[in-house]
Parts: sequence; C-alpha cells; structure tokens
Amino acid sequence: MMVSFRTRLAVQAGCLLAVAAALGGCDERKGAAKPPTLVRSEVVALKERVESVTLTGDVRARVQAELSFRVSGRVIERLVDVGAHVAAGQVLARLDPAEQKADLDAATAAVTAAESQVRVATATFDRQKTLLSNGFTTRAAFDQAQEGLRTAEGSLESAKAQLGTARDALGYTELRASAAGIITVRSIEVGQVAEATQPAFSLAQDGDRDAVFDVYESLFFKQPPSDDSVALVLVSDPAVTARGRVREVSPTIDPKTGTVRVKVAIANPPAAMTLGSPVTGTAHGPPDRRIILPWGALTAAGPTPAVWVIDGKSKTVALKPIAVEEYGTGTIVVKSGLEPGERVVTDGGKLLSTGQTVTFDGESAS
Repeated sequence: MMVSFRTRLAVQAGCLLAVAAALGGCDERKGAAKPPTLVRSEVVALKERVESVTLTGDVRARVQAELSFRVSGRVIERLVDVGAHVAAGQVLARLDPAEQKADLDAATAAVTAAESQVRVATATFDRQKTLLSNGFTTRAAFDQAQEGLRTAEGSLESAKAQLGTARDALGYTELRASAAGIITVRSIEVGQVAEATQPAFSLAQDGDRDAVFDVYESLFFKQPPSDDSVALVLVSDPAVTARGRVREVSPTIDPKTGTVRVKVAIANPPAAMTLGSPVTGTAHGPPDRRIILPWGALTAAGPTPAVWVIDGKSKTVALKPIAVEEYGTGTIVVKSGLEPGERVVTDGGKLLSTGQTVTFDGESAS
C-alpha cells in the first residue's frame, strides 16, 4: 500500500511538471515577436503635372441666320429642304401674291390719279400766274392756285411712295437666301399660313466654322489653360485633327443644364469636319508640381481621407490624415498633410494597425 501511494504521488508530480513546462512554452510563444508585414511603399515627392480637360462638342457655322418672310400669307411653294446648299439671293419659298398684287394695282392707280391732279393744278397755276401779271386776277386767287399745285404734288409723292411699298411687299412674297450657305432647319410647309417674321429656315452661312462646347461651371474655378489653344479631333475619325482658339465664352449660365457655352474658332477646318460633326476638344493647363499617389495609398481616419506613413527608423506605421485636391483615374492629388521625403504605404494597408511593423520593397525590418 505504501509503495502504491508513493508511486501515485510521483506520477502526479510528474504531470504537474509537464503542465508547468507546457505553460511555460505557451508563454514563450506568446512573447515571440510578430513577423513584419510586407507592403508596397513609395517616397513622397513632388511630381510635374499638366492638367487637361477633354469635352465633346459639335461643329457649327460662325454665322447662323434665321430667315423669315416680311409679309404674311399662304405658302404656295417650298423649293429647298434641310441640307441643301443655296446661293446668295436664291429663292427658297413663295407666298400667294394675290393680296400684294391687288395692293400694287391700287397703288398704281393712285399714282395715275395723282399725276392727273398735278397736271390740272399746274395748268390752273400757270393761268393764274399769267392773269396776275396782266392784272386780270387777284392775289388771293393766285395763292390758292399755287397752294393747289403744291397739294397735288405732295399727293403724287405720297402715291409714289405707296407704290414703292406695294412693289416691295410683292417682292417679299419670295423668300431669298441672304448669303450662300446650308439650310439647317426648315419650319414651313406648303399650304401653311406663315406670319411675318415667323422663322422659316435657318441658314448656316459659308465661311468660318466654330466648335461649340457646353462647359460645366466648375471647370472655370480651376487654373486656366496656359493659352487659348484647343486640340480638336473628329469623333468618327480620330485621324482628322485641327487646332482652334477660344473665340467666345458666354457670360451667362444655362439654367437647365448649368453649363456655359464656349465657342472655339477652327483654324483651317478639314473638309471632313462638316456642320454638325461631333468633335472632342482638349485644352491643357500650365504645368505645376503636386504630390500624386496611387489609389491604393488612400484609406480613411474616420470621415477624413488618410494614408499609412512608415517611420524610417522603427519601420512602424501610423495613420496620417490628408486633404485631397483631386481624384483622378487611378491616382489622387494631395493638397496638404504630407511632405516630400515621407514614405507611405501604397499597397497592403487594408489590414494594418497603428504601430505595426512592416517591411517594404524586399527590405527586412530592423
């Protein structure tokens, strides 16, 4: 019995020693240093950047005229359609001239009557003049004859003016092109009653061409381009290019789109850049130096953008808030918060924590 008790006691002591040794081993493993995390990084530096803006617009005529009849009437003939090239003075449409012809006939008759009155008044004046010189009439009768002649002559001048107006009105029943160009809009049909000054056609006059762009207002708050030169490319054929210069910037903002209309004068436009052709325009800003980082460097400290900064001596990381000036395609432009020479994590920062040791670019942490 004594031997058995001592044996059990020895076995229990051995177990206790084994457990203590195991616990000691666990404590040693817990105290072992965690291996550094491998990340990608780069040293912050100022990089030269040339900012550019590319927008899509279309080619338009420098001068676009709205053509309309000067008199009202029913359209009896339309001679051109959209896309037609017309010469200066070419007839585009006609109104029914019946009313204007009647007015012309009436004005012609009025002139004939006024001329007859002038002949009668002239004869009366000449007779009274002869009689007055011979003393056979009174001065009052002579003055009356003279006044009658002046009134008849005035009536004749008025009738001639009415005749000229009637002739012009008859001519206005034909709508003619004010200059050579291309019809871009048609707003009348045969049989329609057209009112005076109602737009009938839009004419894009031959000559200079503009590329027209609708630019968002926010772009005007950025640094302006180094010059007013714009590179133009035809959307349907990128091989067709041209240069242009900003000719006009609208002083008002379109209330519907919130954009500002910008017109770029095309220098020597290629034949392929026809009216209505979509083009892209690219303008470059002046070169400047900024801190530019890849998207992978960006994380957040609460609601604030931040990056992981690596301490050069301890190789530990710390989260540093930054201000972002602009978000680009695959890059960010840092406005403030970093200084050249600092090393930031550009990839592998999602699982990092403050104070964690890292290794970068194959270099082991010390």
